[in-house]
Amino acid sequence: MKASYLAISNWQLGLAALLIVINLGLSLWLRLGLTKTLVIAGLRMVTQLLLLGFILEYIFALNTPLPILAIGIVMAGFAGIAAVRRTRRRFIGIYWNGLLAVFASSFVVTGVALGGIIQVHPWYEAQYSIPLLGMVLGNTLTGISLALDRFMDGVIGERERIEATLSLGATRWEAAHDLVRDSLRTGMIPIINSMMVMGIVSLPGMMTGQLLAGVAPASAVRYQIVIVFMIAAAVALGALGMILLAYRQLFNSRHQLRNERLHEPLTLGDLIHRRVGSRGRK
Repeated sequence: MKASYLAISNWQLGLAALLIVINLGLSLWLRLGLTKTLVIAGLRMVTQLLLLGFILEYIFALNTPLPILAIGIVMAGFAGIAAVRRTRRRFIGIYWNGLLAVFASSFVVTGVALGGIIQVHPWYEAQYSIPLLGMVLGNTLTGISLALDRFMDGVIGERERIEATLSLGATRWEAAHDLVRDSLRTGMIPIINSMMVMGIVSLPGMMTGQLLAGVAPASAVRYQIVIVFMIAAAVALGALGMILLAYRQLFNSRHQLRNERLHEPLTLGDLIHRRVGSRGRK
């Protein structure tokens, strides 16, 4: 098959952007309260992707690893922060834990894929490393967020059971084992569901992109299989790593539950209220 694709012009891009009017119309008609969020999300997405396109054109032209590593670190940093910001509760050090879980899982899995499976030479070839890392990060942060949210909800919701188990002489791992298992299962559900219907109900993004670019279907399928297994491994490692880091924060070495370390994130209104209150007391 001859590799070719149809380029999309600016006016065609503008026509595609009009599709968001469907979402805006539903939000206004049903009073979903999503109009402002949709507009902001759409503008952010377009701005970020256009900026990324310009950056990648420059990065792809380079043949040195440092700029590629730098953009990979930036991407992973944003993914680590986004994974934590989606959760309903926080504890001290949660952002560092999120960054560690995302960096370790995504870079290890992407590195193994680039060097050991696809065997890219050089390993930092931006055409392969950046897109693969981006797809891994996007799915990993979702898995981490879901697993962490489930774990912290469980610590609050199952507090009595956990403390009763600890009081009967169980270790912290014995008391938290079921919760860790359920949280990891929750984090892996999206990628498992996606794998179940892939190729029958849905055509995945990477495969679709390659087909549109004129790549032979058999080759596109092979790449998609590789990336799905990469994503599954990274989600499992990232979610487990984040749960274990949270476990160490909320269960101390004396086998006690420290659920008081959890707190809900402060909103802008909370911060203003505190500041006004402190001024009033002065």
